[in-house]
Amino acid sequence: MVADVMPRLLGGALLATGGWGLGEYIADVWGPEYYVPLVLGLASGGAIIGLVATPRIAMRGARRISEQMRTIPTSRLLSGLVGLVLGLVIALLISIPVARTPGWAGTAVPIALSIFLAYVGGLVMFAPRRDVFRKLLDDPDHPSTNGVAKDTNSQVNVLLDTSAIIDGRIAGISSAGFLQGTLMIPKFVLDELRHVADSSDSMRRNRGRRGLEMLNQLRQEGRVRTEVIDSDYRNGMEIDRKLVELAKTLHASILTTDYNLNRVAQIEGVNVLNVNELANSVRPAVLPGEGMTLKIIQEGKEPGQGVGFLDDGTMVVVESGIEFLDRDADVTITRVLQTVAGCIIFAQPRRSQ
Repeated sequence: MVADVMPRLLGGALLATGGWGLGEYIADVWGPEYYVPLVLGLASGGAIIGLVATPRIAMRGARRISEQMRTIPTSRLLSGLVGLVLGLVIALLISIPVARTPGWAGTAVPIALSIFLAYVGGLVMFAPRRDVFRKLLDDPDHPSTNGVAKDTNSQVNVLLDTSAIIDGRIAGISSAGFLQGTLMIPKFVLDELRHVADSSDSMRRNRGRRGLEMLNQLRQEGRVRTEVIDSDYRNGMEIDRKLVELAKTLHASILTTDYNLNRVAQIEGVNVLNVNELANSVRPAVLPGEGMTLKIIQEGKEPGQGVGFLDDGTMVVVESGIEFLDRDADVTITRVLQTVAGCIIFAQPRRSQ
């Protein structure tokens, strides 16, 4: 209650004082007969606006500043502070001769130079590439830019993509203990997942609800820490771009099954944990020349092809396998095509001698 009342009183007092001063200034121009209505009207209006609007504006601004400060590494804050101080020092040196200029320029120019050079210095030194304190400080909350902790006590931050949440395999990976650190779910990812769960398309709706259930399961199991980040970027920016920019800011990895996001993030130097790559790496190796028994369940894209699936969902394309449709066939593997999106096996039927 006090946290809400105090900003109201402070904002009301400040705006009422400002309204009072504005009323006096206008009354001096228009005439003394307007003094009382102008001063009382503007002071009362300022007080009312301050009492009503200050908490919303102040709390929202303070919350955004707090969120941004929490996601920025300490080393970058120190670098920005050094740049700000350097800018002020340069402005002071330039302003010494300028301050001797008579008139308003002797006061206004040094102030403008101080503000401008302090802003430029802080902005330049705040850039990630100029983070001079990154190697000096061992910040456990902000791992290195490649997503690998600096030491064994550091924790890796992992941003969850919508595709990885809907995929659902993240729950099994977490239960097996292969995930370490903190799983971070940006609010804009949750919003996208909620839109999918509210879709009029039944398939999309079911996928969205499965993703929400999976997140709830992760939080209940507690094997890995999960955290929702209320950070957003300017409107109109694509979800993938927001994820990449946020990963750069947090020095975090991205967990996804999206092929395009995987490639874009890698190009921009962001570490990617691809669930499909993990599944492919732990899948039993299948080599050309090996034989297996497979049930052909559908036709392939090319004439005469038959398609079956292994127990783990891997597609097997059997040339001239259409004759075994809905039946088991003994096949010999001829080729294995491995991609980031998955694995496809090509085979030929084994003919009896």
